[in-house]
Amino acid sequence: MASKSIPTPTSATKQFYATDSPWEAAYGHYRAIRVGQQIYVSGTTAADPESPPENPRMLCPGDARGQTQATLKEVIKAIQSLGGRGAESIVRTQLFIQRHEDAPAVMQGFTDILGRQLGGDIGSTAILLVVSSFADPEMLVEIMVDAIADAS
Repeated sequence: MASKSIPTPTSATKQFYATDSPWEAAYGHYRAIRVGQQIYVSGTTAADPESPPENPRMLCPGDARGQTQATLKEVIKAIQSLGGRGAESIVRTQLFIQRHEDAPAVMQGFTDILGRQLGGDIGSTAILLVVSSFADPEMLVEIMVDAIADAS
C-alpha cells in the first residue's frame, strides 16, 4: 500500500509533497520538494503507511528486492505529484544498504524499475553505499533521487 499525499504549504519558490509516512510525521520532513524543474526526493524506505509514527513497520520484511521495488514506486509517485513524468524524470539515484549481502537483491530491484535495459527515457546514474545502520533495523534499503520535471 502506498502512502497518501497530505496537504502542504504554499511557497513562491518551492512545491512540497508530503505523505502520511510514519517517518515524515516523526521527523518533520517532506517526501519531496520541487524548485524550478528540479525535484529532490528525500531518503525513502518501504515504510508501511498504515503503521503509526511511534511504531513504524516495513513493507516486504526481510526482502531487499521487494523493499527496493516498493521504495522506488513511492519515489516515482512523489515525482509525478510534483509534475515529473515518473521513472523517466530520474537522473540520479543514491541507494543505501546496511548489509553488504543485500547488494545484489537491491540492485536487481533497481534494475527492475530503473534499469537502462528498459529503454526509452528510463535510465539513471546510481551509487550504492553500505552504511552502519538505519533508524529501524528492519529497513534493508533507503533511496534518495534527484529528478528533472521536464525530462523528455
